Amino acid sequence: MRISVVDVGSNTVRLAIADAADGAPLPVHTAKRRLRLSDRVDDDRRLGPETVSEIVEAVAAARDEARRWGSDEPFAFATAIVRDAPNRDEVLRAVHEGAGLRLRVLPGEVEAELTFLAARRWLGWRAGPLGVLDIGGGSLEVAFGRGREPSFAVSLPLGARRLTREHLSQDEDPPTEESLKALRRHVRHQLRDVAARIRWEGPLTMAATSRTFTQLARLCGAAPGRHGPFTERRLSRRALRTAISELAVLPAADRAALPGISAPRAAQSLAGALVGHTAMKLMDVRELTLCPWAIREGILLRRIEGDTAWWNGLTDPVLPHMRDPLPQEGLRFAVRG
Repeated sequence: MRISVVDVGSNTVRLAIADAADGAPLPVHTAKRRLRLSDRVDDDRRLGPETVSEIVEAVAAARDEARRWGSDEPFAFATAIVRDAPNRDEVLRAVHEGAGLRLRVLPGEVEAELTFLAARRWLGWRAGPLGVLDIGGGSLEVAFGRGREPSFAVSLPLGARRLTREHLSQDEDPPTEESLKALRRHVRHQLRDVAARIRWEGPLTMAATSRTFTQLARLCGAAPGRHGPFTERRLSRRALRTAISELAVLPAADRAALPGISAPRAAQSLAGALVGHTAMKLMDVRELTLCPWAIREGILLRRIEGDTAWWNGLTDPVLPHMRDPLPQEGLRFAVRG
């Protein structure tokens, strides 16, 4: 059986298709369309009509491609860029009517739990008590657990693209030292309580997922992607601090010339590095283990394991009264302990 997931993120709409064999989502095909939604919201974070039409078109194209590859109906979800939009119900309804898929909005805590699930499956039990960091475009997810499920899962508004937009002015490129200090203070304030919890839990392994961490690790000397997902990759706090100094003196466009930094993510790479380094410092983490599995694999794993009841509990464009639903029995997506 082939299963698939469509991820509407702040940068791209991505399709991932996998074979559901032997209890693991074995990749078959991926495709993406870069929409850069976070650069196209207005000051109120609203998505305009043209942008909504492009989301519908991209999701419909992903649906058609999934069918061509023999997958059943994709699980389509959206993260912070749609979740935080004042007109999110309009977006969800447009996708349902125009693409024939129900686009669900994932609460940040759900993102954190699904990402933890993927990291635990990838790293296994030898990882011991496990903490997970995931820097997206709109939010930072943090999770911790000693078992297969996290006991602690939160989402903070510390996404790399969000912080770049809100705190690093385009008129200052590269940014001033004062701007960087102000951004770091903001990140520290947001992270203070969560970092204290992680220090108290004392994870044996601290894992990092997401394209942001992958590119920063490459900048700091980790093996390139062509070496495959089974190559061990780590990111040290000391190396990340050096990378911040390197990124901070360059205009955004010039950062794309650095190893691992792609042109679409060059502008947000500095904010991402600041979030990652500040989190590691406050949490007293010296090294991160890079995990290639993240939220999409978490959803696919849920599907493989037959746990799909939670999916229907998420925000549904046909049921507007379910906006901001409380966790339901069977979801298990709450902060526990």
